[in-house]
Amino acid sequence: MFFLLFLVLPSEQGIRSLLAHPGGTIILPTGRIEIHSEIRLPDGTHDLTIQGNQTTLRAAADFTGRALFTCRACRNITIQNLAIDGNRSALEKPVPLAPTDVPFSHFYRNNGILIEDATGFRLERVDFANIANFALIVSHSNGVDILHISVSNSGSRNARGRNNTSGGVLLEQGTDHFTIADSVFHDIRGNGVWTHSCYQSPRNLHGKIEKNDFTNIGRDAIQVGHASDVLVLGNTGRRIGFMLDEVDLENLGTPVGIDTAGKVDHSTYQDNRFEEVDGKCIDLDGFFDGAIRGNTCINRGHPEDYPYGNFGIALNNSSIEMESKNILIEGNTLDGMKFGAIFVVGSGHRILHNTMIHLNEAHCNETHAKFGCIAIVNEPGFLESGIYLAARANRPGPSENITIEDNVISGWKMAKYCVRAAPGILLSDDYIKGNRCSE
Repeated sequence: MFFLLFLVLPSEQGIRSLLAHPGGTIILPTGRIEIHSEIRLPDGTHDLTIQGNQTTLRAAADFTGRALFTCRACRNITIQNLAIDGNRSALEKPVPLAPTDVPFSHFYRNNGILIEDATGFRLERVDFANIANFALIVSHSNGVDILHISVSNSGSRNARGRNNTSGGVLLEQGTDHFTIADSVFHDIRGNGVWTHSCYQSPRNLHGKIEKNDFTNIGRDAIQVGHASDVLVLGNTGRRIGFMLDEVDLENLGTPVGIDTAGKVDHSTYQDNRFEEVDGKCIDLDGFFDGAIRGNTCINRGHPEDYPYGNFGIALNNSSIEMESKNILIEGNTLDGMKFGAIFVVGSGHRILHNTMIHLNEAHCNETHAKFGCIAIVNEPGFLESGIYLAARANRPGPSENITIEDNVISGWKMAKYCVRAAPGILLSDDYIKGNRCSE
C-alpha cells in the first residue's frame, strides 16, 4: 500500500486531481470544499482508501449528479473520517416514490454516496447532513460494512409534502453480506435503514443491522425488504412517525419501528427497543420462518398523541411469493399500544412468554368517532382484542395451528377480550394455555 499526500488546495479541482489515478490511500485536504458535479471514481477502481482530514464536502447550490461520490464495479474501497453536507435547502425538489420496477439508484439524484456492483466496500466514521435524498445507496454489491456513521436532517418530499422514503441508508438489488452497525440517525424524513429490491430482482442476503440509534424518523426506523438471513439486533429508537404532516398517507406509509416488506425469511429481530412510535412497533408483512425475540416497545402518551397508532406487532402476507408461517414471537414487551398487541394471520406461529400491558388505550370500540376505531367489516371485535387471530390480511391466510402460551395480556377489556378470533376461525383448533389476562 502507498499513500498520496499531496499539498493541494481545498478545492473541487484539487480533489479531482487526487482521484484522477486512484490507488493506495488518498488523504483529502482539510477544509470545507464545495462540489459542483458528481465525483465519479473510474469504473473498476480497486484497493483504495479515501480519508478525510477534517474535510467537509458540500454540494454547491448548482450541484448536478446522482451523488457527490459515485463508483461502479469498485473492489476493496474504504471511505472514512469525512463529512458530507448535501445542501438540502438549495437542492431539495419534490420527488415521487420510485416506480416498483425501477431501482432507486436509477431514480433519485442529489444523494450523498452511490456505490453500484461493488465487491468489498467499507464506510466508517462518515457524517452525512442535509442530504436532499439518500445519504447512501449501495446497489447489487457484496461485502459491505457501514460503521460509526451519522445521518441527520435528510430526505425529500413528494408533491403533496409527504415523505418519499428517502433520507437514510438504502441497500438494494441483491446486496449480499452486509453490516450496518453503531451508527446514529436523526431527523430523517423517510426510512432510516432500508433493504429493498425491485420485484423479481435478487433478494438482499446475509445481513446484520446492529446497535444503531434512531430519533425522529418520519417513516420506518428500519425496514427489511425482500431479504433472507438478516439479523436486526440491539437497535434503539424514539419518536418514530412524529413528523405528522409528512407521513405518507396516500401510499399507506404507516410509520414502523421495524418494518418488513416483500419476501423475508430466516431472519431474526431481537433485543431492539423503541419508545414513542406513532404507528406499529414491528410489522411482519412478508416475514416467515423467523423469530421476533426480546424486543421492547413503549408508548407513554395518551391515545390522541398517536394519530397513526396501531397494533404492536402485525403479521401480513402482501407478497404473493410467501405465506405467513412458522414465526416465533417470544419474550417481547409491548406497553401502551393504541389498539391490541398482536394481529395474526397464517399458520404454525408460536406466541410465548410475552408481556403486553396497557393495551387498547383508545378504548375501542366505544370511541369510534374520536380515535378511528374502525373494525374490519363483520369483525367488530378486531380492535378490542389483545391477540387477534384473523382469517385474512392482504390475502386470505386463516390463522391455524397457533400456540399462545404463558403471556401477560392486560388493558382495556383484556379480561374479556384477551384472545379472540375472526368468524370462521376456531380457537379450539389452536393451543392456548397459561395466559394471564386482566383489565
